[in-house]
Amino acid sequence: MLDENCIGGNAHACHSGSPEENRSRADRSSGLTLAARELCFRRLYGAPCAAVWAAWTDPRQLALWWGPRGITIHGCEVDLRPGGRFHMVMRDDRGREFPHSGVFLEILPLRRLVFTDAYEVGWVPSVDLPFMTAVVAFEDLGSKTRVIVQARHWTPADREAHERMGFVETWSESADKLAAYLA
Repeated sequence: MLDENCIGGNAHACHSGSPEENRSRADRSSGLTLAARELCFRRLYGAPCAAVWAAWTDPRQLALWWGPRGITIHGCEVDLRPGGRFHMVMRDDRGREFPHSGVFLEILPLRRLVFTDAYEVGWVPSVDLPFMTAVVAFEDLGSKTRVIVQARHWTPADREAHERMGFVETWSESADKLAAYLA
């Protein structure tokens, strides 16, 4: 089952480098450290990496666990290739819909997914203001898998807005749903 859960603003805990190395990673144009613009989530699942990867990349499986409690997924699409589209519509228990889409930037099977809402298919800039790029790392630990999610934002204000929107609560609930699905 689960023996680790790290979620929230402690981005240093999610990087493989030392805290000193991670603090020094600054945006050259702004001087801001990545930690000022990043939220992170780390969770250990009691399932092999292939099963966890499939839950993240197969649209039928993704629709079964994505989102916090009270959210159902409709119209889930995953074109798993760089430049490929991801799209889903999240619906709450009052019938309100929240579309979520973007493109994949990088896919390293069983190791890493990178996606963003900054672009649409064909590398067309999104008509909505870009919000974040997600870097999802999968660590194969035999019968278990550690997943590390880094939500990278353009500005510290975007990061803070995401935190106020419920990043900690929603990712924790999604992680619980994924753990139950994998059990």
